Amino acid sequence: MPIEQRGVDTVPEAERTSGPRDLVAILLGSNLCLGVIVFGWLPVSFGLGLWASVTSVVTGTLVGVAVTAPLALVSLRTATNLSTSSGAFFGVRGRLVGSVVGLLLSLGYTALTLWIGGDVMVGTLARLIGLPTGGATHAVVYALLAACTVVGAVYGYRLLLKLSKALAVGMTLLLALGLLAYAGDFTTAAVPDTPYLLGSFWPTWLLSAVAAGLSGPVAFITLLGDYTRYVSPERHSSRSVWRATCLGLLVGLLIPQLFGTFTALAARGSLDYAGPLVDASPAWYLVPLLVAATAGSVGNAGLMLYSMGLDLDAILPRATRARATLVVAAVATAFVFLGHFASDAQSAMTSFVLLLTAIGTPWAVITLIGHLRCGGVYDPEALQVYNRRSRGGIYWFSAGWHPRATASWAIGAAVGLAAVSTPLYEGPLIALTGGIDCSFVLSGIVGGTLYAVLTPNRAPAAGTAAEALVPAE
Repeated sequence: MPIEQRGVDTVPEAERTSGPRDLVAILLGSNLCLGVIVFGWLPVSFGLGLWASVTSVVTGTLVGVAVTAPLALVSLRTATNLSTSSGAFFGVRGRLVGSVVGLLLSLGYTALTLWIGGDVMVGTLARLIGLPTGGATHAVVYALLAACTVVGAVYGYRLLLKLSKALAVGMTLLLALGLLAYAGDFTTAAVPDTPYLLGSFWPTWLLSAVAAGLSGPVAFITLLGDYTRYVSPERHSSRSVWRATCLGLLVGLLIPQLFGTFTALAARGSLDYAGPLVDASPAWYLVPLLVAATAGSVGNAGLMLYSMGLDLDAILPRATRARATLVVAAVATAFVFLGHFASDAQSAMTSFVLLLTAIGTPWAVITLIGHLRCGGVYDPEALQVYNRRSRGGIYWFSAGWHPRATASWAIGAAVGLAAVSTPLYEGPLIALTGGIDCSFVLSGIVGGTLYAVLTPNRAPAAGTAAEALVPAE
């Protein structure tokens, strides 16, 4: 299979051969991994029992899917990734906002997947063959996982799609075996001596809904276009693509997250997930657990690295996608070492997802409003101005930026960061919300409202008279 050469340029119609079933497969197969499973552990680590954990995760996921899934339709129309597509609303240079948000999201989730997957691999190998569990062992395992991940990410979409289809079947079987493996130790009660993280039930439940539930779909706000740009709108309707996205996100996120909740309660893991998960595993499940940790991590992190390569390619047009992927892989691996040797898992994960959700939500809301306004009609050539180092076109606005859209996002993100409550940081507005983290709600409302008020009722559409494209000086 040849290495994919295409970066964030427009995908020709002849190459748009994927369909809704492929979309479901890639969203399901890539998410059946420990990097997603571990989010089901978060509610348990917050002091919640089974039903409180399940309701918070399901509620947050449903809300997140409702906001995120429509973004898949943007790249269906533009034939390029979502951050480049957002240039229709932020400007062809202002779309860098989406590229940076996407880069940060993918970077964090890649590091998390390699971190958790590597820890479980070390633990299972220690029980199976007596492998030492010191820092050197972890370093080698992280590096090997990262190297395998890079191969899939560099080869690109077609290889990752095939891998996801295989993982959708294989990982489902491994998780089903896991239910049997941990069933004997399962209990619905919260882990003893684990108080509510925020002091009382409802604030903690809401934190869980955001950190464990909503964060899953929000992680895809810039990723969905990486897949739907290969789906042809001439052969597949917007409705079928939207339905496939909703199904893929719901099934692909809820299955692993609820498995994480189940196993966290069975292993009585409140302060850590990987260690208790391995310790509580019966001997017969250690090999399947090792396979799940390895294959699932490579599949999920491979897609994240692929997306990061596209985002960095969008930021630095002179870089090829393959070179950009190698750079971000090195950075992600460095974050894995930082997470393992310098951070507490619960605090690092919670803080990361809440902060990124606060800055990503207003970008997603503004992009959706713009998509609705233009009726899904875009000028693909004008979207590529920055990549071709030219200027002009209907999305040039003011020197390549849409100041009002950018300001709306910046103000919405600032309000979100000021209203966030994490184990490591609390914003000044948290006192006004009764100690409850409403950052994603406030950031989305503020950013979207400002954009709707400050900008015209319709976004530029293809065919609009505009400055001609000229080479940049």
